[in-house]
Amino acid sequence: MRKLFLPLAIAFVCLVIFILARYRQSSTNYIVSEPQSTNSFSWPVRIVSLAPNITEILFALGLGDRIVAVSSGSDYPPEADAKQKVGTFWRPNIEDIIASKPDLVVTLWFEQQKAAADTLNRLGYQVLSLKAEKVEELLTAIQKIGAATSCQQRADEMVKDITNQINDLQSRFTSANRVKVLWVVQVEPLRVAAPNTFINGLIELAGGKNAIGPAIGQYPSISTEEILACGAETIIQSSMGTGSIAKQQQAAQIYWSRWPNLPAVKNKRIYVIEPDTILRLGPRLPQGIELIGRCLHPDKFTQIRDITQQVR
Repeated sequence: MRKLFLPLAIAFVCLVIFILARYRQSSTNYIVSEPQSTNSFSWPVRIVSLAPNITEILFALGLGDRIVAVSSGSDYPPEADAKQKVGTFWRPNIEDIIASKPDLVVTLWFEQQKAAADTLNRLGYQVLSLKAEKVEELLTAIQKIGAATSCQQRADEMVKDITNQINDLQSRFTSANRVKVLWVVQVEPLRVAAPNTFINGLIELAGGKNAIGPAIGQYPSISTEEILACGAETIIQSSMGTGSIAKQQQAAQIYWSRWPNLPAVKNKRIYVIEPDTILRLGPRLPQGIELIGRCLHPDKFTQIRDITQQVR
């Protein structure tokens, strides 16, 4: 029995050593080191964007060649318009997204896109959901995209550049009077941006203040009495559809002429502007704030551009 015990003991010890060695080797296989370049397999190389402002951020970070599909309406920069479309901003097409074989899908954090993100997550796809409804949230979103795509340094530089540009613009308006602004998002029926919107934040950054007081909704309809009572000194109206902005400007002047005593109408301070630069919270945000500033404080700019033209 003793003769048999010794070989068995030796075999058992060898087996334990072998198992421990294999365990240690397999454990090291799960240690993922940071890749040395953006071409590493560990980083997403096939990206889908479900919002125009996200698409702009990705292109600005130099990731255009990694984008395989975008939501319809993603038309800036021009290269984005040529990308495969996977549904709309409000209704992403899950089947088309899957067919594009993404490594990463970037979405916004609102109901319709959250539902799409949850579905994709359940199917095993990597999803980055972002909230970008305020300037501060935009800057955070840029950094999160940078971290998820190995472009952290570029993202930090972009955030710094946007912040510096906004600060420079704000410095122009420090001593300026706060112009009362009526921001019109729709004419029939007439709807305006209330204080609890990101548009209000842009108005304030450009040295203005909202002519509308606290409201229940973000974009309430207002009556004739409220229009007259608001005392708007400047009216900014988002262009609609594909018609020329010049023609929409003429139509706006005719529309608002029914309130001749409103300061903005009396002083011909009615502007129709291309909205994408302003309403898409993305890398062009400083250009959007400047565009608003030129409407409110034209005297603060030595070179006056035609503010009814698109900022591209």
